[in-house]
Amino acid sequence: MSAPLKVHLVRHGEVASHRGDISVTGAGLAQAEKAGQRLGTELGPDEAVFFLYAPTRRARETAEALHSGAAASLEAGRRKAATLLVPAEEWALRNPDLYVAGLRVEMVSTPEALAEQVAASGLGARELSGHHFFCKFWAAPDRIGYWVGHPDPPGEDADAVARRLLTFAVSLLDLPRGRPGRYVCVTHSPVVRAFLRRYLSGGDPGEPDYLEFVDVTLPAEGPPVVNFRKRRRILVSRTDEADA
Repeated sequence: MSAPLKVHLVRHGEVASHRGDISVTGAGLAQAEKAGQRLGTELGPDEAVFFLYAPTRRARETAEALHSGAAASLEAGRRKAATLLVPAEEWALRNPDLYVAGLRVEMVSTPEALAEQVAASGLGARELSGHHFFCKFWAAPDRIGYWVGHPDPPGEDADAVARRLLTFAVSLLDLPRGRPGRYVCVTHSPVVRAFLRRYLSGGDPGEPDYLEFVDVTLPAEGPPVVNFRKRRRILVSRTDEADA
């Protein structure tokens, strides 16, 4: 029987703001390198490790730093190395699909940043500041929490994003494997919170830390197991809710 497949959902490294598609800070890159080094100490010599990232700059830079740290750890330990695959973009890890003026947008922090995303529509920051969803999103003390709890956002809700992530993770079992494997999937706070809400905590867990891991174990047969901090839950099935 094949060894269980391990999937790590990881929030990207520290950023200075969420005004747009910005880079990870220097401190965030250093933190990601250290997280990669810790990961490297856990790897078996015959593991194949895939590094995937959501289609944003901060996710890509985080995945590259994790990969670099893991490689440095393996080299420093002078151990037979696991196989570290080059980081690759994965659309399934993207932020929620939200739509304004017929265009997909990211949950940015200002009307001006939203206007940049929908420039083709002709709408400016002034018009967008009164958008029925985003005006309340920007005013909320916990903006991501506002989306997580919203029953009808202009696009994917939290449950839809959580199902998307679980479906993607389970689909990785379809691939032929002759050796143990794991996937390090760098994504965003909304995605992580939505996943934990549906499949672990039953409620919004709040903001994960930068570079915090959610561990999903996928047996060759049987339901997935989700671990986060000190909580663990076995799902009813590969497509269903967590068992209460």
